[in-house]
Amino acid sequence: MNQANAAMTDNAPTPVWRAVCGQQDLVLNSGVVALVGNRQVALFYVPQADGGRTLYAVDNRDPVSGANVIGRGIIGNLAGDLVIASPLYKQHYRLQDGTCLEDAALQLRTWPVRLKGEVVEIDWR
Repeated sequence: MNQANAAMTDNAPTPVWRAVCGQQDLVLNSGVVALVGNRQVALFYVPQADGGRTLYAVDNRDPVSGANVIGRGIIGNLAGDLVIASPLYKQHYRLQDGTCLEDAALQLRTWPVRLKGEVVEIDWR
């Protein structure tokens, strides 16, 4: 299983892993939202062609509307990029880095995320 959506380097700060939910709370090909501190984080559990699964963690707040709805978006693939479509205004954000494909000025915050046993953890720095 691919466990992190961001590569760690030797120079990177030490991760601060924080449990956010259990694996049983995830839904394949769909988003679930967890409250971490006072921030809503949308988690996406996506199957891969090799049979593995990848986790992604992005901000649940839509940068255009300000509404907490990203976790209700539709996962898709545009030009080879795995994306989440905002359910309100339909912008597409890459799950890997949060970049908006339609407007480079828009971005979702992302966090490294992993599955440790049956627990989903994000690097909450």
